[in-house]
Amino acid sequence: MVIVGAAIVRDGQLLAQQRAWPADHAGQWELPGGRVEDGESDEAALARECLEELDVAVTVAGRVGEDVPLPKGKVLRIYAASLVSAGDEPRAVEHKDVRWISARELDDLDWLPADRILLPALHALLTSP
Repeated sequence: MVIVGAAIVRDGQLLAQQRAWPADHAGQWELPGGRVEDGESDEAALARECLEELDVAVTVAGRVGEDVPLPKGKVLRIYAASLVSAGDEPRAVEHKDVRWISARELDDLDWLPADRILLPALHALLTSP
């Protein structure tokens, strides 16, 4: 099973969202995303998840980093993404909070373990020309 995540960048900042549940991960940060359903492409799943979780439409671009192995044979796969409309502001529909963060703030957040593995790739994404 593939779990997709969106590295949404705007004005040199990355969008992160704070978990509200489950209790053992509440308060930790992650990239938006979710499960790829049967018959759905990674890109379609990511667009659907961003609409459900953030109430925004995104354009999905290339991969960021390598697949991250997750428990029970799942993998986390991250894609770069951008907001379709620059005037849209993501909101925390299913999460406690959302925040735009700079490259120097990346390491300061309490990321979920799988997302933490991707920090070098996210730094590269935010600092590339």
